[in-house]
Amino acid sequence: MAFSDQLLEEGTHIWDAQKSHPFVTELAAGTLDEAAFKHWVKQDYRYLLDYARLFSIAGAKARDEATMTHLLGVAHEVLDYEMDLHREFAADYGISQAELESTEKAPTCIAYTSFLVRTAHEGSLAEIAGALYPCMQGYLDVGEHMADLATEEHQYTPFIEMYTSDEFRDATAWCRDFVDDCGERYPGEHDAMREAFLTSAKLEYRFWEMAYTQEGWEL
Repeated sequence: MAFSDQLLEEGTHIWDAQKSHPFVTELAAGTLDEAAFKHWVKQDYRYLLDYARLFSIAGAKARDEATMTHLLGVAHEVLDYEMDLHREFAADYGISQAELESTEKAPTCIAYTSFLVRTAHEGSLAEIAGALYPCMQGYLDVGEHMADLATEEHQYTPFIEMYTSDEFRDATAWCRDFVDDCGERYPGEHDAMREAFLTSAKLEYRFWEMAYTQEGWEL
């Protein structure tokens, strides 16, 4: 069994929890409170900036040219293309660029991004692979689940289409191969990769919860 599949098998309960979360099921049905969705959009924008940092640092740690090129290319794509796409996506729901940029990270967003950036700085390339995998594979799996649940087009259909697109499938496939390659190259890192994977997966679940409850700071 590929190491990426082993990780997914160990994270089955977290994947099941994500798929049954009300943010996911209500978004699929088109009944999700728009305020909750907008909260996700704004927090995800802030998340993406640190996600780009994760790939940049991973690229600097890579030892072969092909991996370095791809990882740094992803960081550039996030900053040069995906951020623009996210701004356009947000505008469709009435969220301005100024509002995105002035958004304060919610506690869960801080916890997740801080974990990713710390792993990037302190961890090995294999640990980074484990930490970034749940975001890619999780959104594809949840997106496919939403597509199965949706019975008609609605205001959130573009969200579902974004995370089930051919481009996103290709990006996820590369990420899965990256995890498997690290698993083969660094068998002594399996426990660290597993811990990083499960931590990110749990934080992915908390991100849905953060958006659904519109989590913020009390003070």
